[in-house]
Amino acid sequence: MNLSLFGPELSLVATVIAVILLDLVIQRKGLLAGVSIIGLAVSAGFTLAMWGTATSTFYDMLTVDGFALFFKLLFLGIAALVILASTDYVSKFARFQGEYYALLLLSALGMMLMAATRDLVSIYVSLELTSIPLYVLAGFLKDARSSEASLKYLLLGALSSAVLLYGMALLFGLTGETQLDKIAEAIRGAGFPSLALILSVILIAAGFGFKIAAVPFQMWVPDVYEGAPTPVVAYLSTASKAAGFAVILRVFSSALGSPDWLSMDWGAIFALLAAIGMFWGNLAALPQSNIKRMLGYSSIAQAGYLLVGLAAVGFSPAADPELVSGPGQSGVLFFLAAYALANLGAFTAIIAISNKLDSDLIADYSGMIKRAPLLALSLSLCLFSLIGLPPAAGFMAKFYIFSGAVQHGLLWLVIIAVLNSVISAYYYLRVVKVMWLGEPASEEKVPSSGALRVALALSSLGVLLIGIVPGFVIRIAEAAARMFTS
Repeated sequence: MNLSLFGPELSLVATVIAVILLDLVIQRKGLLAGVSIIGLAVSAGFTLAMWGTATSTFYDMLTVDGFALFFKLLFLGIAALVILASTDYVSKFARFQGEYYALLLLSALGMMLMAATRDLVSIYVSLELTSIPLYVLAGFLKDARSSEASLKYLLLGALSSAVLLYGMALLFGLTGETQLDKIAEAIRGAGFPSLALILSVILIAAGFGFKIAAVPFQMWVPDVYEGAPTPVVAYLSTASKAAGFAVILRVFSSALGSPDWLSMDWGAIFALLAAIGMFWGNLAALPQSNIKRMLGYSSIAQAGYLLVGLAAVGFSPAADPELVSGPGQSGVLFFLAAYALANLGAFTAIIAISNKLDSDLIADYSGMIKRAPLLALSLSLCLFSLIGLPPAAGFMAKFYIFSGAVQHGLLWLVIIAVLNSVISAYYYLRVVKVMWLGEPASEEKVPSSGALRVALALSSLGVLLIGIVPGFVIRIAEAAARMFTS
């Protein structure tokens, strides 16, 4: 076993230990954020140094390839931006800042392992390492709403884990294997449809559906988004969703990608879930008055758009060389990067505004362009991206993933997706209208820390750059997805 391949993960473990120990001895808790950022930067350095590597380790349970490294960098970047955006917010739980940063980093560690795993056992262990810190973080405010959010998230998360485990147990019982490649060989060797296999696929999809907030496994989202600390919600809506899609892509492409009848079956399942999820999320978001709750329902709809890409993967022949050029995994990867930047930017602005207003009501954002022009401008840009309007990154992300779906015979699903993008414009632009055309309740400015402004600037700049010059990120996404056709 080559420990150097665990450089990103081991450096993150060391950072968690350092944060916990420093929290015991230092009085200036703000230093903990700096230590966390340095640890994330070191981990990212190890990850970049391994770019181009394609090997497995730990008895073939974990792999180091472009796909895993892409997601590791994405998780590290999201964690860094969330920590920067948290600097104003952590005063709400000043006594527990060390625990907050440590749990955030532990969850990122679990996500990194989720992206690299190729064995059912390590998938489940990394999934729980990701989830348990998030259950705790959701209740960090320790008030009634936050505690309710944490309890709902925990109970429904435990239920989804049980469903996922049962699906994995069925798959192991049918194939006698836990490694994804060997499972694929056993399924191809059987050569005929099996009711138990289809049931296993459905249960696994249901278990992972909870992580990505896909209908009908989305019932936890609105209450958790409303009650949990806003930086935790930002982390949940981006990193946790990306981790869920990473492991779904790995499992369904590597273990269940052939024969074609099987991939067509789960492709049809994801297409149906995408259509229902887009309508459910967007229609439920329309009447919302709380901006965090609105973005919770928006997250359900965004999962539906991403499922369009997964459906295209399912309807692609297993050896299709065009799979990485737009319609398949690379489209999902590019969309996740664009969505993460837009959602992080939106929540970072919300953190600053809500801290001042002590309210998450959309009506209280009235006239915000006069009180905090940069915050309002950045929030507007990120909302435009979530709609899919140019020149923001969301436009290119949707164009990329939808054009691929059309190439694989899913025109009907793309029409539904475009219609839902139009529906979503109403509630996103309602926030923009209130900020730009409403009368401010006060002339008092909205303050924000330098760290938060850095996070907001990086997110907004990323949204613009990926929207205007997407080629670089598209090439990285294609290189990361190419391992599925090797």
